[in-house]
Amino acid sequence: MISQEAFDGLKSIGLNLYERKLYVSLIARSTATVGELSELASVPRSRAYDVLESLSEKGFVIIQNSKPLKYIAVAPSEALNKSKNVLKNTFSLDLLRIDKFSKSNSLGELDNLYSKGMSLVNLSDLSGSFKGEHSVNLHISNLFKGASKTIDLVTTETGVKDLFSKHASILRKAKDNGIKIRLLAPHSESNKDEIKSLKEFVDLKDLNVSDGSPIGKMAIIDGNHVVLGLTDDSVTHPSQEVSFWSASPHFANNFANSTFNMMWES
Repeated sequence: MISQEAFDGLKSIGLNLYERKLYVSLIARSTATVGELSELASVPRSRAYDVLESLSEKGFVIIQNSKPLKYIAVAPSEALNKSKNVLKNTFSLDLLRIDKFSKSNSLGELDNLYSKGMSLVNLSDLSGSFKGEHSVNLHISNLFKGASKTIDLVTTETGVKDLFSKHASILRKAKDNGIKIRLLAPHSESNKDEIKSLKEFVDLKDLNVSDGSPIGKMAIIDGNHVVLGLTDDSVTHPSQEVSFWSASPHFANNFANSTFNMMWES
């Protein structure tokens, strides 16, 4: 009915398999009943009602109140604009709800419950992995914001650029709040502009990889949290980036801090 490329394009904008099948079938007919669409799209009739309702909410379908119910396809270009507006409105409402909740007593209640729960947890048990550049950067950003004393960083030549573009404002603010920030990274022609900017608020040393120095990423926050990069950013796609996080003071102090300090001094 349509090319695989066009079908996959609908997937890229958030339509699941049944939504894609029903929408494409409805486009071909312009208007149809659920029974007709179910048969044409090879989607179980019991699922078709909910899927068409979902398409309506996303702006791709108009439900015509008749007996039996009929569904009208929204023109693809118009549907994209409607879908974009729906997402914007939903996003704005979600932000308002989050802001409202953050100022409520309920948040304090949950924080208290979390603190009580944490008192029962062995910190060495707090560890986990993060996959994808966005998830990794989000976690590191939160750790930077919660820092109270020190932030020690080791990163790659490319990692310098990522650090500057994603975290410069947070690190600058941390420095203004009296937090000591040290960064070990290779200095090169490709990242010289970022290095120059970072020097304004970060203590920097050139990590000379030609002498056998370790190449990778590590972040140590307050000697309590450690984030280790487990993938090579020179060959790994950002979506496949993986990092390991630990909140073990033993690991942070007896391994990560010691390793960083030896590298810094040498």
